[in-house]
Amino acid sequence: MREALVPDLGLALPVPVRRSGHVLHERSSYQALVRTISSPLDSMELRHVSNAAMSLVIAFVVVACTNEGAGPSDVERPSITPAESPTVASPTPPALPDEPPPTRGQVASDCKNGWVTPREDSSRYRLPLGVIRRATAIDGPLVVVDMRYFEGPESPPSDKGYLLVVQRWYVKLYAKRDLAFQGRFLVERRRFGRGLVAVSPYDSAGFKSPDWIGFQFDSSDTDLRPYEGLPGLWSGIPYDFVDGGEGLSIPGLPDEVVGCLNAT
Repeated sequence: MREALVPDLGLALPVPVRRSGHVLHERSSYQALVRTISSPLDSMELRHVSNAAMSLVIAFVVVACTNEGAGPSDVERPSITPAESPTVASPTPPALPDEPPPTRGQVASDCKNGWVTPREDSSRYRLPLGVIRRATAIDGPLVVVDMRYFEGPESPPSDKGYLLVVQRWYVKLYAKRDLAFQGRFLVERRRFGRGLVAVSPYDSAGFKSPDWIGFQFDSSDTDLRPYEGLPGLWSGIPYDFVDGGEGLSIPGLPDEVVGCLNAT
């Protein structure tokens, strides 16, 4: 049974949470209008924590594993390994869609409530950006290419009231002043907290293994490292967020919402 105990910070805690080259082309009229976000969250109360604790770390959803006693040495790790050096920034922005992405998705068996792109002036739009900023310590304007908001159960579904509805955001963005920082992010919010739970390369697509990576907290190794294809630096043990791993035998998203990332 999966239970989240993450505080409202966007920091790594004990449990959850590749690369393709840049594809460049001329910017269309739509691409010139892609929203750049530079203002901090103005609708969220942020706790004061040390910069060391906040720096470039994913916040995780804490999971009660069904595989008791399994530790980092007991489970096969995904193929992703730390890069020898951070990816060099491209001289031009990442590839952008020729047409604006859709802003609403229909209800389906694998997206039970559908999905919607929040209004840019809403707190629901700003919230995931604030979580990403705090978890990765990225500065400067963020260019949001696509965003989807959807709701659904915990993974796996739970009968506990505080886990009946989990708010989730899919966000594809890059940093305007640091073109090496580009990726796709999953942010989750529960009654007791919110955090960044997984990241994938900017030019990956959909919700497929092994693109989406989570990082499990490891108190014996808290060094920050670059990973090929992922923005920023990451601490912890990488695992496959789509299929599970590192002692987690459950997928990162339940069947009821996995389709909300179709065509992303």
